[in-house]
Amino acid sequence: MLGIELIEGEYDTHNWLEAVRGFEKEPEKGARCAICFDRRFEITAQKASELGENSFTSTLLTSPKKSLKQLKHAGDALGAKFGINFIAPDYRKASGTQEQNILAKKDALYRQDYCGCLFGLTMQREQQQKLADELFSPISQQIQPESIEARIELYKQRWKYEDNSIEYKIIKERFLNWRQIHGLLKIKKEVVPAHFLPYSTLKSEYTRGKVDVQVGDLHYMNRDEVKFITLDVYNKLTQSDYKNLHQLIHNSPSFEKEITARNKLILNSHDLSAILVVNIIPTQKVEILYKSHIYEDVREVLLKI
Repeated sequence: MLGIELIEGEYDTHNWLEAVRGFEKEPEKGARCAICFDRRFEITAQKASELGENSFTSTLLTSPKKSLKQLKHAGDALGAKFGINFIAPDYRKASGTQEQNILAKKDALYRQDYCGCLFGLTMQREQQQKLADELFSPISQQIQPESIEARIELYKQRWKYEDNSIEYKIIKERFLNWRQIHGLLKIKKEVVPAHFLPYSTLKSEYTRGKVDVQVGDLHYMNRDEVKFITLDVYNKLTQSDYKNLHQLIHNSPSFEKEITARNKLILNSHDLSAILVVNIIPTQKVEILYKSHIYEDVREVLLKI
């Protein structure tokens, strides 16, 4: 937007993790931040020097979560090492943070609410009593609501609209989000392939019981509201053609398609029962080890005007 060339540095996760080892529990503005600034600023200052620039700065200066004193100390030291100036204005004074928000909203910019550090993010989400769902993706490769992948898709679509001069607006909406942590089905102590539909939950992480009732395509276990359907029924509901559960588990259809399938099975859209897809409905007692999170969340939605 500003006509400035972007030079993208290496995403050196391994060496960064080694550098901050032992400082994982440090709070924001603590010793881990100072180590991180030293590493990132050194690479930036070195690159600026190579390009013949006489100054460098950092977007971290705009963040109210970072220490200006720490940032300036790291920047000045590395600037002196490479013979260039570190520019460190206080963007936050005189309602600067509010002004940033106004300008970012005006240009529909994505503003990440953490610096990028996985340890800082984890602590921040714990304080917010939220799940740090930015840190993991499902083995199914499914794009889930308010995931990193979903945000990337939204902004790709935004670029298409802009390239085609289509007017749009990005709004926020509050919704009920869900993530599966793990799921396991056992019959006679042996693990059996199973796929859990979105918004499946259990009262605790373990249950056992026996399927004793069938109504239509749904088979009901006699405990904890657990339900089963066959892979054949799943294929029919999602208009898919999975040959086995392994295929489904590792390459699931879209989240929206699975929600549609769930709503066809259960008319109550507020139902949070665990629904398992299996090859054959079990006739013996089963054990289920399962953990998921369901939580209030906010996501961005792209609207064509």
